[in-house]
Amino acid sequence: MNTIDSSYYLKNQPAAGSTNTSLGKDEFLKILMAQIQNQNPLDPMKDKEFISQMTQFSNLEQMTNMSQSMEKFLETQSLPPLVQYSGLIGKEVSYPIANEETGARESVEKGVVTSVAQKDGNTSLELNSGLKLPVNQIISVSDTGEESSGE
Repeated sequence: MNTIDSSYYLKNQPAAGSTNTSLGKDEFLKILMAQIQNQNPLDPMKDKEFISQMTQFSNLEQMTNMSQSMEKFLETQSLPPLVQYSGLIGKEVSYPIANEETGARESVEKGVVTSVAQKDGNTSLELNSGLKLPVNQIISVSDTGEESSGE
């Protein structure tokens, strides 16, 4: 007689309300193996059923591999802001000058980016005038010496 894997005993199962509701490949393989071991010898599992279950297992494994590959790809695509904005060094940026009392925009100034800095999660550009400008205040970017159209 075959022995039953002790992980199938009720006392070894996760408690009700457990957050793990998905069936992973390890659990699927355990169920499949238990099914094969405990099949009726007079009526063994039909080939079609076995092939179908193995196909499902293979599909599950491929989906897991694809998910892991996608996660790795997304990690490599998300550049830190410091690297992302480093391409602005040497470029001319336009930014608004606001009235301190009213907050209304009075004019637009320009400056050449000399460096990029990041502090406490905030990225700022240092201009040739010495001004440190938060990146969210940039209106436009152009090559130095080019006239920009618009404002």
